[in-house]
Amino acid sequence: MAAITGQKSEEDRKHPVDETLPPFKMFTSGLQHVAAMYAGVVAPPMIVGPACGLSATETAFLMGASLFTAGIATLLQTLGFWKVGAKLPFVNGVSFAGVTPMVAIGKAQSPQHALPIIFGAVIVAGVLGFVLAPYFSKLVRFFPPVVTGTVITLIGVSLLPVAFRWSQGGNEAAPDYGSLTNIGMAALTFLIVLVLRRVLRGFLQQIAILLGLVAGTLIAIPVGITHFSAITKASLIGFPTPFHFGAPEFDVAAIVSMCIVMLVCMTESTADMLALGRIVDRPADERTIEGGLRADTLGTALSPLFNGFANSAFAQNIGLVAMTKVRSRFVVATSGLILIVLGLCPIAASVISLVPLPVLGGAGIVLFGSVAASGIQTLATAAMEKGDNALIVAAAVGIGLIPIAAPDFYHNLPKDLLVVLDSGISTGCLVAIVLNLAFNHFGRRDTEAEAAEAAAAQAAPGDPQIPHQPARGAVDDSGEPATTPAH
Repeated sequence: MAAITGQKSEEDRKHPVDETLPPFKMFTSGLQHVAAMYAGVVAPPMIVGPACGLSATETAFLMGASLFTAGIATLLQTLGFWKVGAKLPFVNGVSFAGVTPMVAIGKAQSPQHALPIIFGAVIVAGVLGFVLAPYFSKLVRFFPPVVTGTVITLIGVSLLPVAFRWSQGGNEAAPDYGSLTNIGMAALTFLIVLVLRRVLRGFLQQIAILLGLVAGTLIAIPVGITHFSAITKASLIGFPTPFHFGAPEFDVAAIVSMCIVMLVCMTESTADMLALGRIVDRPADERTIEGGLRADTLGTALSPLFNGFANSAFAQNIGLVAMTKVRSRFVVATSGLILIVLGLCPIAASVISLVPLPVLGGAGIVLFGSVAASGIQTLATAAMEKGDNALIVAAAVGIGLIPIAAPDFYHNLPKDLLVVLDSGISTGCLVAIVLNLAFNHFGRRDTEAEAAEAAAAQAAPGDPQIPHQPARGAVDDSGEPATTPAH
């Protein structure tokens, strides 16, 4: 029938994830993803660079390298090859999980050895993660809706404090941190995004975040919080020279720290892929997660070649997909190309950096809140009427909120443990998995076996496989007519 009418059958239609958009829509939607994650990509090198004794110029070089390697990792994730890549609209960038151990390494080593040791450790961690990806992906069976919903909710809730800090100005040491001007600009951008989402239709509604960022930045110019100094100091071309800071060095303690970080990143990426799979209506199966983890870890192993750090999924872009409903992976691949161009052209990167953090914070509240809302939607399908599932969510969310609500809660514990414990997403995920196993898996087979044996014992001795069926017109134990026909 489909052939006669000329209409495509369901099998012939492309899934929205695999659709391509017109060039202008592809570019603007990709640019919106870059705007949403730009601050997250450049923040780690801004912290790690000074800790390793780098000058402002060298730190800027490190930021460009992070943009470049984030673009490569995003292309590996969205387009992929062989068994590499989740082929979902998944943005990759520098992981915050590695910042604390890298700063510790930088402070413990001399400036000329700090970055080479960090890069050597990142290479080993990436290779280890690539080898473990097929085995790690098998954990997907331990991520039912009660676990994924909890983790998705924690992802959104964990990101909201970042938006709040941006809304106040980003730098707690700055004299205007938390000023009425900063908070006012964040609130105005927040309202602009909501109004645009409400009044616009079609494609313009999909890029409401980008339009809100542009509008907020323009309004911030006369207010005085948009700074153009980055453009005047930026050069036109700036290729991240391979091993610019020296050949990688391999230190056992640094390698162990970064391998732990890699496992944390893989756990978070698995949860992110499950979340994104639900949002784009293409559930992430074991093969998808295996490919996604391979892209993460391969991108991580290649990053030090161009002076980059460990890469993982950026959860804030999941919120953008959920909000805009643009599910094409080629849009995100376009954002990967934009990131590469920004890494090769510092002056172009500085244009993106014009967006003041308070403006980005106002939009971020909407974005990150959308992720939490997606988690709540997932929990609605998790049979929460079962007391055990409600308890799992309560415990996992409670533990996951500790690093957010009380950042110094674990300060007396060994620093190596803080790599995991300081991430509310990782701790909440681990708690949810363990409790789901304890309440919904362990001992369950024994209970089902006992029930099966009891049912078999009640069956007729001569025909144990077929339960006795009441005759037509007979009555059951309650006195109601039995409707099952006799054999």
